[in-house]
Amino acid sequence: MMIALISCTAALAVLALLSFGKFAKSQTWRATVTPLASIIGSGFLICGPLLAKEFGSAAIVAMAALLALAYAVGAVIRFNIIHVENHAPTLALHDPFAWAMRVGQVLLAIAYAVSVAYYLKLLAEFTLKPIAIDPAMHMLVANIVVTVIIVALTALTFSGDVKKIEHAAHASVSVKIGLIAGLIAGLALWWASGSAPAAALPAARISWAGVPLLLGLLITVQGFETSRYMGNSYDQQTRVRTMRLAQWLSSAIYLAFLALLTPVLGRAAESEGVAGILDIMTFVAPILGLFVLGGAVTSQLSAAIADSIGSGGIMIEVSRRKLGVRTAFMVASALSIAVVWLTDPFEVIALASRAFAAYYGMQAVLAFWVSRRTGAGNGAAQAGFVAVGLVCIVAALAGAPAES
Repeated sequence: MMIALISCTAALAVLALLSFGKFAKSQTWRATVTPLASIIGSGFLICGPLLAKEFGSAAIVAMAALLALAYAVGAVIRFNIIHVENHAPTLALHDPFAWAMRVGQVLLAIAYAVSVAYYLKLLAEFTLKPIAIDPAMHMLVANIVVTVIIVALTALTFSGDVKKIEHAAHASVSVKIGLIAGLIAGLALWWASGSAPAAALPAARISWAGVPLLLGLLITVQGFETSRYMGNSYDQQTRVRTMRLAQWLSSAIYLAFLALLTPVLGRAAESEGVAGILDIMTFVAPILGLFVLGGAVTSQLSAAIADSIGSGGIMIEVSRRKLGVRTAFMVASALSIAVVWLTDPFEVIALASRAFAAYYGMQAVLAFWVSRRTGAGNGAAQAGFVAVGLVCIVAALAGAPAES
């Protein structure tokens, strides 16, 4: 009872603060919300069990390494917000650098389309978890649900109601963060009250064999790059500052959640499916199971809406507006549906990670290139761009499905 009370109180307090507080109306928070919403999907829910299964009690070390990689990639994007954006207006249409920028945009459009499949696959998994479905039919039902959602989103885009959907997705961020706050508060109380079972922790396992899985989870901490494409709304310094803030906040949430899972890491490692965390939180307290379900659904739906809009918008931009809105969104939706039907939930995590890793690799190339062209950044920065680019290339080539 006490866990339920504290969880609900924390959730409502954070929801009220983010909905009505003075800070919630500031430009800093508005610019932080978009990358933060993209980063905090259901990744923080699926990472715990998957990392516990692969790394045992060293799961939090693996999570910290993944977040460090994401922050390094974020530093590359932040460099490009300033220097690539300032250099772009000086380029001729067929300048090789301009072509490299367009390749990066194409990679991002594809990555967004794949990530829509990823987000909605997870949404279906969490939504169907409490429903008794014949295991032989589970995949078919989940794919049908996801396809219907994608078609519905595309239809709403055609109707001209996309702005209303965007506003709804933006508002859901406050609900999502409120639910996460309640989840973490409930886990913390469970730990502090001594209710957590005195179970033996699984042995720590750190080896090179776990690296492909870790790289395959890059999608779970992705989303900060959205700040790069908010130039119509915010200046460069605001986007750099708020992207960094979004990564700090999301990293704190990921690490706190995984640390609080410590008493049940053994149970987490044995959980089945990407929605296995739902069983674990229900074991802690039934109210937390509801929080997980609500957080997963709001996270995935809002992120899927944002990325479907982003994918279509970038395709229009890359085509130099030769593609109309309907055609662009139909292409993006068709790609997402193909990914849905050709992959299982574990495979789509790795596929989406590979797509974003390829995009991040191109951003590292652009950062190194513009640094050499304009003299921005010293030798250490250029070495950093090369290192990040090489890691991203490895992630794009070797990111492994979580089930492997």
